[in-house]
Amino acid sequence: MVQVCLNGVRGSADGAMVPLTPEAMAESAAEAVAAGATDIHVHPKTPCGHDSLSPRVIGPVLEAIRARVSVPVGVTTGAWAEPDPAARLERVRSWAGLSSRPDHASVNWHEQGAEEIAAALLDLGVGVEAGIWSGTDGAARFAASPLGPRVLRVLAEVTDTSADTAQETARALLTDLRPAPGRPVLLHGEDGGAWPVLRLAGRVGLATRTGLEDTLFLPDGERALSNAQLVAEALAQYGCAQRSS
Repeated sequence: MVQVCLNGVRGSADGAMVPLTPEAMAESAAEAVAAGATDIHVHPKTPCGHDSLSPRVIGPVLEAIRARVSVPVGVTTGAWAEPDPAARLERVRSWAGLSSRPDHASVNWHEQGAEEIAAALLDLGVGVEAGIWSGTDGAARFAASPLGPRVLRVLAEVTDTSADTAQETARALLTDLRPAPGRPVLLHGEDGGAWPVLRLAGRVGLATRTGLEDTLFLPDGERALSNAQLVAEALAQYGCAQRSS
């Protein structure tokens, strides 16, 4: 599986190719799926460009994307979108009023309130992607979580942005995850580590992701023009890594 992460916390300063409106996200999602993406991760934005967990923001994004594609669509629950854990939990619970809920949502296990957020999502019938970041205690906390066996998948997120060391960091993170419940793992990196970690995912046979959230550049250092271009290149790189393993 190659998931496309459409925008992340990036904004207009990162370039016009980063989709910020529901219409732009839907167009970018459709192009990425046509290029081979089989799952979508998106950060719904307010008109000012800030990540939001409000159902009034999430709802139109989901509707716009689902009008264009039929693959699963997930959103973030990152603490930056709502720093107060109690308020973040109430935001997630308010998704009960959505006519169309996300297929899944990422929960960063090192963040305060992660267990409660994940439980609320499961109660709503929304799949949980357990975000386990390198350099945090997320792996240990997830290994001890009673919710571990119920999550959809683990997002093994390598925050080491060095092309020279990101693969080593990724291998260490995967080792840390071994005591955790046996759920599918999606391995990915970011910025300078994005492509090395993606190739490692191909070699070890794990799902992965790419998109303008994780990197603005192609492997040769050229600026990416779209999420679709990143997906097409990711599939090529992933396939080559599998064949060389």
